[in-house]
Amino acid sequence: MDKYKDIRPYNDDEVRPVLDRLLADDELIGAVGAYKFPKLIKTFPGLMRFALKFVLSQQLKPVSNIRTLQDIIEKYMSYMIKGSTTQFSVSGLENLKPGRAYLFMSNHRDIAMDPALVDYALYHNGHQTVRIAIGDNLLTKPYVTDLMKLNKSFIVKRSVTGPKEVLKAFKLLSGYIYDSITVDNHSIWIAQREGRAKDGIDKTEPAILKMFTVSKSKTEPFADYIKALHIVPVAISYELDPCDASKAKEIYLKSAEGHYEKGAQEDIKSIAAGIAGNKGAVHVAFGKELVEEHACAEDVAAAIDKQVIANYVLHSSSFFAYKRLYGAYPQELCSAAQTPFVIENLKAEEDRFNERVDAVPVEWRETMLKMYANPISSKEQLRAVVTVTVS
Repeated sequence: MDKYKDIRPYNDDEVRPVLDRLLADDELIGAVGAYKFPKLIKTFPGLMRFALKFVLSQQLKPVSNIRTLQDIIEKYMSYMIKGSTTQFSVSGLENLKPGRAYLFMSNHRDIAMDPALVDYALYHNGHQTVRIAIGDNLLTKPYVTDLMKLNKSFIVKRSVTGPKEVLKAFKLLSGYIYDSITVDNHSIWIAQREGRAKDGIDKTEPAILKMFTVSKSKTEPFADYIKALHIVPVAISYELDPCDASKAKEIYLKSAEGHYEKGAQEDIKSIAAGIAGNKGAVHVAFGKELVEEHACAEDVAAAIDKQVIANYVLHSSSFFAYKRLYGAYPQELCSAAQTPFVIENLKAEEDRFNERVDAVPVEWRETMLKMYANPISSKEQLRAVVTVTVS
């Protein structure tokens, strides 16, 4: 009996039937056409659908397992990274033991790109790709669910209601994550919080860590269960956020009006913008496995936060925003990778960043600047805590 069938990714033996179903889905083919060839699909809808279906069928003809499919996805990822970033770098891979499964707990800035970039870094450095946690709120179409599960996504049921149903869903999810790591030896990616850190403040939600342990036996110590998950914090940083204006708008309206009504397709638009939009330099930093004894979820969350903040690589945009907010650059003019910024050489870049900020309505600008500057503030707070502790 496959108790995880409702939430798990597709297995190799399910790949071909699902691909054939997707290739026969006119709505999906139309969506691909609208994204890639918007003018042609409007002018010649029938012809373009036929041509797209033929091209995709030929490209996917040899695919019969997840690995082969991800080899094809990698080509699209490489093309996207080349076209939407100025640099992609990775650190901390030396912390990972080959062949070990990890629970990668990542900060969350972009819906699709965060796990995709972690996967890309692992794929190109000889590690297995991850199974990705995705909320069912994003699975707006049957073909979207199929596409996500083909790419090793498993479903977090956020839409369930009622205490019994919520507990049942959490128990199933908790068991799946634990079994994936300890039985299947397959790594997991999950965000440190529900929803993106739109304000630029990366903080782990203890509730997620408590969810991990819902399926553990009452006799098993919390610390032992957590250690068995091999948790590794991950910090992803983008020089530019393609969704910065929309995030600033949402935060401002929530503050000014007390609420924000998200549009029906807003998450889908954010996904598209995050994929195609200019991200500047991007860095993925893998931390060290949590091997200490932790008595409670709050302690684990604090340990994850410490690594995420410390390993987060700052980009020049954070310094530009900090200066504009507070009148001067922070004392330490270097990134978390200890790469110094020579500000005198970045005048043109700073002007472009300020133009980006000035392009949004004036009332959103402070919010947008704080989104970029808050990682510096988080590092300053962490240093203050460490200094007090040491002294």
